[in-house]
Amino acid sequence: MSDPRTLVVLISGSGTNLQALVDAIERGDLHARIALVVSNRKDAYGLIRAQQVGIATAYFPLKPYASTGRSREAYDADLAALIRPYAPDLIVLAGWMHVLSPAFLDAFPRRVINLHPALPGTFPGVEAIHRAFEAFQKGEITHSGCMVHYAIPEVDAGAVIAQREVPFESGDTLESFEARMHAAEHTLIVEAAQRALAVL
Repeated sequence: MSDPRTLVVLISGSGTNLQALVDAIERGDLHARIALVVSNRKDAYGLIRAQQVGIATAYFPLKPYASTGRSREAYDADLAALIRPYAPDLIVLAGWMHVLSPAFLDAFPRRVINLHPALPGTFPGVEAIHRAFEAFQKGEITHSGCMVHYAIPEVDAGAVIAQREVPFESGDTLESFEARMHAAEHTLIVEAAQRALAVL
């Protein structure tokens, strides 16, 4: 069998989607290895998840750039320089809360994918699950979902690799809907990573 493909995962929070990738690799469902996990938040629990299974981690905050007048492009270029030595086949944005500029994306063309908890063209940006639930309560929609797409410098846009609808159910609370959304994300991110790696 060929060598496993190399992933770098960027996170900002608890890292449940990172965990889904780790679990898929351990099960043999994803022929890859995660070489590095980067967080822009020091207290992101995903860093601990990575350390617990021996994955290298890096904390790379934006604040030192913003506070000294350095640009987002400078941050993105330095982030790319941090990641480049790991020679990733694929970079997975799994709850990464920055829109990356060409200073980063051009360093890894067609190798950066992003998970977003909404369907294409709906609820871009933050709080997508909450906003979808509010729309459901108003009778505006009957389902939402999640997608993984190639990252471009626009918020939650770019060619879709995989998507999954998550219907609302009678009596849904935000918590129950959120739980089903996260379950869908955890399978979708693995499927999308497999698809993206297959075309490289």
